[in-house]
Amino acid sequence: MAILDIVAATKRFGAVTAVDNVSLSVDAGELFALLGPSGCGKTTLLRLIAGFEQPDSGRILIDGSDVTPMPPYRRPVNMMFQSYALFPHLDVAGNIAFGLRQEGMERARRDARVAEMLALVQMSDYARRRPYELSGGQKQRVALARALAKMPKLLLLDEPLAALDRKLREETRLELIGIQERVGTSFLVVTHDQEEALGMASRIAVMNHGRVAQLGSSAEIYERPNSRFVADFVGAVNLFDGTLVAGFNSLALAVPGIDTPVPLPETADLPEGSAVALAVRPEKLRLTATRPKGPAVAATVVSINYQGGVSIVHLTAASGQALKAQMASASAAAYRRGDKLWASWDAGDAVVITR
Repeated sequence: MAILDIVAATKRFGAVTAVDNVSLSVDAGELFALLGPSGCGKTTLLRLIAGFEQPDSGRILIDGSDVTPMPPYRRPVNMMFQSYALFPHLDVAGNIAFGLRQEGMERARRDARVAEMLALVQMSDYARRRPYELSGGQKQRVALARALAKMPKLLLLDEPLAALDRKLREETRLELIGIQERVGTSFLVVTHDQEEALGMASRIAVMNHGRVAQLGSSAEIYERPNSRFVADFVGAVNLFDGTLVAGFNSLALAVPGIDTPVPLPETADLPEGSAVALAVRPEKLRLTATRPKGPAVAATVVSINYQGGVSIVHLTAASGQALKAQMASASAAAYRRGDKLWASWDAGDAVVITR
């Protein structure tokens, strides 16, 4: 059952349409991500859900009730801000208790709830510390505990890991998933970080220019992007532009620089002569010293970017197109700048991009 339904929501700021006729649902107990570049409308959509902005048209329903006209304080949601917004004059326990005190919860229940939240985020030993005495990761935990203390039906998280360093982001991401599973509250996370969204969310809505470009699971978004924008934004990709031509059994793709038409996994019922692109992820690209059977691209190694267990091999195709191949660093160590190679892939690993 959906805990959140956004129905044809539109929000304009003067001549700019920040959210353009967006409809989507978030299921109860789901960790859902809004992913997109800066200015795509994801934060405005979050503010519409929270009640900080009113849509020009459309509706917001939470747990089946239309909350569109309701002010933020009457909505069964809570929000964790990117800056954490902790009160510097209050200790950790006081920050967590603040919303409960404003609601008039009696002290015994309030203290019990605060203790429960401190245990949940593993901060019980820090109850009397002030925010300036905490690390970035600890502040993030306190902000999360404060947001969860009021037991909202939906928790909104605005770039929750943006202020943390890379290692701490990875650790905190796992903690956040574990906490969400334990409390069962629906989380809606706004982020521009593709790795963060792919690693956390059960479903992702990729936004672009105020609209949902694609909605699906992490695997669907990454493995089967429905547009050039999604393919290019969510992870690295090699795009081969070409024209559909008649193949042996079906249409194939004629690509400049490849002397054999490329067999396609599917052609979306497009007519011969249509201009499309083939998307191949770097980890799907195979490099060989000799030409393999089937379509292959002649390429030259430009550089090798070592990243620990894996390396990115940057190449230039004979056509001048830049390509990337990802492989184990032990395998990449065999190549040197200037090496002449062949790049190929399995037909089932490529995706036809029509827009």
